[in-house]
Amino acid sequence: MFWVPLLLLACAVAALSCGRLCLAAVHAAAAEAKGPRPARRLTLYEAAFLSGGPTRVADVALVSMARRRRLLLAHTGWATVVDPVGGDEVERTVLGAIGPGGQSRIPPVRRATATADAVRALADRLVAAGLAVPDGSWSGIAGAARQVRAAAVAVAALGVVATLLPGERQGQGQGGDVPVAVWFALPLFLTLSCLAIARFEVPVSRWASPAGQRLLGALPSRDDLTAVAVRGVRALSDPALRAALSHRDPNLDGYRTAHDRDR
Repeated sequence: MFWVPLLLLACAVAALSCGRLCLAAVHAAAAEAKGPRPARRLTLYEAAFLSGGPTRVADVALVSMARRRRLLLAHTGWATVVDPVGGDEVERTVLGAIGPGGQSRIPPVRRATATADAVRALADRLVAAGLAVPDGSWSGIAGAARQVRAAAVAVAALGVVATLLPGERQGQGQGGDVPVAVWFALPLFLTLSCLAIARFEVPVSRWASPAGQRLLGALPSRDDLTAVAVRGVRALSDPALRAALSHRDPNLDGYRTAHDRDR
């Protein structure tokens, strides 16, 4: 009966991890249900943020300025200012990031724009409107889902160890002739079913809440700029622009950390 403590440990790991995921999902649902939201249409920057976060907002601004000949974006990854007058706060942020010299590498410009106050204010407005996922909600759900996946692996490993113990291939006493592996299948089924339910019931988008995802789904794809906002630079039909914006910077994903640090 040496496998019984392993079974109890597997059940505890599965129950705790699934409970954390359920609590995170409940908190996210409670935030979503805080009163009705008025019907509205997304702006291009809002659609970009909900689809791909602050980096996508920067990409939309760069493409928009390039299309209107305010910027030249070279396939080598350089941005050159043609018209130093920005049409909105995000475009003025782009121009400020390029600097007085009028030319800069695109990755630093994208990074500075993505972490600028204008984009942070846009994110805060979307969160307040219930369209974007608050930082804590997304990290809580993602962390809980990772814990459940780790618990499923741990349960499977404990089951393998239990079945390989000498003389423990058949459950005895309370288990009768039931194979030991069947008992470990119960907590494994719990973790896998919890992940399956979360996959369909819990918002998996890092940026858009369920309400935001519904508005994104209703957004008409009018032109290339809208396609960039929703699907990213891979949607560009212009190969030169696509090449210019393909120069990625790994620091761009640090928006959430930078945002939290500055609060």
